[in-house]
Amino acid sequence: MADNSLRNYGVAAPHGPNMTDDHTATQNIGDVGKHNMNMSEKEIFNHLILPDDSYNSEGQYWADMNIFKRAKFANSVDSKETRKELTSIGRMVRADPLSPVGFYFKNMVLPGAGLLLEGYVLFSIGNLKPLFQAAFPTCWGKKSSKSPLNGTACNEQWRYAVDYLEIIGIIVGQIMVGILGDWLGRRWGLIQDAAIMFLGLIMLTAAWGVNLNGWVICYAWSLFVYGVGVGGEYPMTATSGMENAVGSGKVSTREDRLHRGRKVTSAFLMQGWGQLLNQVILIIGLLIFHHGSGNPPYSEVAAQWTFRVSFAIPAAGTLWLLYYRTYKMRQASKQLQAAKKKSKVTGYDIQSLKLTFNHFGFRLVATAGAWFANDVFFYGNKLFQSDFIKALEPNSKSVMTGWLWNLVNVGVQLVGYYLASFLIDNKLYGRKWMMIVGFIGDFICFTIPAFNFTYYSKSAPHKFQVMYFLSSFFAQFGPNSVTFIVAAEVFPTAIRATAHGFSAASGKCGALVAAVVYNYLTTAQIFLFVPWWGLAGGLLTFLFLPDTTGLDLKEQERRWHYLRIGRPQDYHGVAVHPKHLSFYERLRGIGKEYNPQLDYEMKLQELRGEWEEAQARKAHDIEPEDDSAFSDDVSSYFARTAGNSIRNEKGAIYEEKSSGEENGRGVV
Repeated sequence: MADNSLRNYGVAAPHGPNMTDDHTATQNIGDVGKHNMNMSEKEIFNHLILPDDSYNSEGQYWADMNIFKRAKFANSVDSKETRKELTSIGRMVRADPLSPVGFYFKNMVLPGAGLLLEGYVLFSIGNLKPLFQAAFPTCWGKKSSKSPLNGTACNEQWRYAVDYLEIIGIIVGQIMVGILGDWLGRRWGLIQDAAIMFLGLIMLTAAWGVNLNGWVICYAWSLFVYGVGVGGEYPMTATSGMENAVGSGKVSTREDRLHRGRKVTSAFLMQGWGQLLNQVILIIGLLIFHHGSGNPPYSEVAAQWTFRVSFAIPAAGTLWLLYYRTYKMRQASKQLQAAKKKSKVTGYDIQSLKLTFNHFGFRLVATAGAWFANDVFFYGNKLFQSDFIKALEPNSKSVMTGWLWNLVNVGVQLVGYYLASFLIDNKLYGRKWMMIVGFIGDFICFTIPAFNFTYYSKSAPHKFQVMYFLSSFFAQFGPNSVTFIVAAEVFPTAIRATAHGFSAASGKCGALVAAVVYNYLTTAQIFLFVPWWGLAGGLLTFLFLPDTTGLDLKEQERRWHYLRIGRPQDYHGVAVHPKHLSFYERLRGIGKEYNPQLDYEMKLQELRGEWEEAQARKAHDIEPEDDSAFSDDVSSYFARTAGNSIRNEKGAIYEEKSSGEENGRGVV
């Protein structure tokens, strides 16, 4: 009989009959003599346990294949899936030409709406800075011999605090909501994020003071409040989006294995659309309130109307988001609740947190450290983008010039976002290589101009421009997109939001370092400071980050259960395949337990245990939790090979009596 403590895991779903009788990963496992299976039952179980999007017709896992065989298999699976999706889109268009737009909005835009608002507001700080400097020089301007009154009306430290307090608020939100999301549930976290962001946007729209310095103080604290709300979006959006793809039942989904990365990064790339939307609204707003002209001088009234309207627009969208999450996302915590039920945990899972530090501590080093390195140059560059773009147009006094260049930069970033979403699930490239290549690409793009900044910024501005825009591309087609997903999926469900929130907070610490340090460096010095973080991020990724591309997260949950009960050596599945372990974990010998033959046996036992529990629940008129994995053929096999005994919900075996008799207790 299966051990009662080793039952509730996801198993792979069947995807068609196997046309051969040879499975290298399961040879001599499903034969009649060993399991009392006939050939039809053998085929069913092989495909229930070995789905054809991860195993070939011989039963070989894709990561066990040589590079040529792997490429052929991956391309074949991807081609079939592409044809299937294109056919589905074609049917949708024929039925309703606009239905694909609605599908995209529902499945990609809505899950990332919070991050769209985050990108909109967070990056507006850098966009608004040159407008404030031009319209309020006595507050935001830089003091010089030609302009001795510039910057004297406002406290310099409070001007710097505009950048600091928002980032600190985001850090608070990421850690706080990450913990609360694992404790109280994803839905609660999503709702409170939207509520706090709405409050912050109202405060930003109405920010005022008795003088300019009072306004700056109010503006800074409003950004802090908004930051707390938007910080929680990181762990909540990542975990809820990923868990919706996985599903909460026993059967893992093809969607999870093939498109989990795309689903999550499609939500994350809304951050790029938020940046674009903010820049477009600021340009239109300035043209409207500045008499149709984008040229200086800029009046205080035009600047005030432009920035206040730019914050009022997302406030309306956030209010709708609050409604949607409250009434339309009631199942957002389903996967977490299922995981807690399996572990018999009602509150926060302290045991899982401790075990994560013991077993996955260096994974946390990788996700937190890589995110820190990424945000030093990514968010630092965005916060001070006006200084960088000024190097391209040193003689321009118009705010509009910088904004238009930024539109081009955001467009380049969006190409990176979408390409990352397109390739992040590709088994021949995937998460880890995408992240390493992105880090190295940024390192090269900043190193070249760093050591000859005068030449590139003065004599060769177009070469400088190309390298700056390429760095934006590699940031999105690499660490900025990948850190968002791997910081959730390399950890177990029970503490996934906590780990993601901590990693994201570490990233914002990198942004805070950039916000502080960049205030004391020239643009040339910033280019000398930035590149080495790309090199450090690439090294951390190579050493400590596992590659979860193509890994069934239900398998990771199976491994996690063995870790919880102190029997890691008894897990032999693909979650400990060397492909899905970090370089450091492979050095520690964790992958030595991988054994596809033994894993097939364990999965078969686990299926039997689940079936027995389902039968016991039915025998006692208890509503079955989920027996969708058991087809008639599967049930017939287990019934035939289990005799007349079934197991109740507590694990005891009952002997079935004749009709009308009460079951007697016969504990085995």
